[in-house]
Amino acid sequence: MAREGILFGLGNPLLDISANVDEEYLKKYDLKANDAILAEDKHIPIYKEISEKYEAEYIPGGATQNAIKIAQWHLGTPDATTFMGCIGKDDEFGKILETNTRKLGVNTIYQYDEKTPTGTAACLVTGNNRSLIANLAAANCFSKDHIDDEKNWAVIEKADFFYIAGFPLTVCPPAILKVAKHACEKKKTFMMNLSAPFICQFFKEPLMECMPFVDVLFGNETEAATFAEQQGFDTKDVKEIALKTAALAKENSDKPRIVVFTQGAEPTIVVKDGKVTEYPIIKLDEKDIVDTNGAGDAFVGGFLAQLVKGNSIEECIRCGNYTANLIIQRSGCTFPEKPDFH
Repeated sequence: MAREGILFGLGNPLLDISANVDEEYLKKYDLKANDAILAEDKHIPIYKEISEKYEAEYIPGGATQNAIKIAQWHLGTPDATTFMGCIGKDDEFGKILETNTRKLGVNTIYQYDEKTPTGTAACLVTGNNRSLIANLAAANCFSKDHIDDEKNWAVIEKADFFYIAGFPLTVCPPAILKVAKHACEKKKTFMMNLSAPFICQFFKEPLMECMPFVDVLFGNETEAATFAEQQGFDTKDVKEIALKTAALAKENSDKPRIVVFTQGAEPTIVVKDGKVTEYPIIKLDEKDIVDTNGAGDAFVGGFLAQLVKGNSIEECIRCGNYTANLIIQRSGCTFPEKPDFH
């Protein structure tokens, strides 16, 4: 069993508002069928519209929080995982978020903002695709003060594994860097995710400031391609991109970086110790796919759970594939009471 507090996550806590819409609705707001973006002023009406006009579901979300809650589901030990982020103080969405995340066994240590409401993410589902529009709101108010607090820092010191998606780089890079340096100094495991093409493009500087401390890097094929372009890798081959990414400068050079790139229905590419391995996914009939929202987070959550248990990379990938396969057959990033992974 995993011990209490072994895995720590920091990210943008959001309440997912998920609804099935048609392509005309996406066109209305100039959205792509399968994308993840930050909300602009023109997108703000979406949240109220889908709540009022569609049968919307409310699910605790945000990329890092999703991965952490799924890892917690696999690990089972209450408070094996800890999550930090910022939500609105005493608002309804924040209460739903905190209550439901704690019910899953995650130790939430939120920062509360008195002026800004809890962040939301509109998950617009069209067929097997989803368009994610995140309105960070209070999530955008997370500050390094929260981890500098003596009591909160003690929780971070207790962890051996750290996972932070790329999205918090838009909010508070100094907090991420402090956690990354701590993990490096104490020879713990620090993991990040490219998360979205815009992170690789517009937040390249803070991303690359953290990269020397990253022991495991996740991403998908689209993010990998954008990352390669920004880094001047001069290749579109995902395997080559993974190799070049793994070879980027690293502080703990005695612990080679592992790179994991998922490719949807295609095999997952893993670089470990300078070698590329392909892992086939679990095939699924297209008619059985309900919602791809959270599939990448689910993969990471399954991977993290096995890594924390000390299992091999092969087992981490197998659990990641199992979890992603399960999640996409359900609405939103949800799961049954107990995992059935063997």
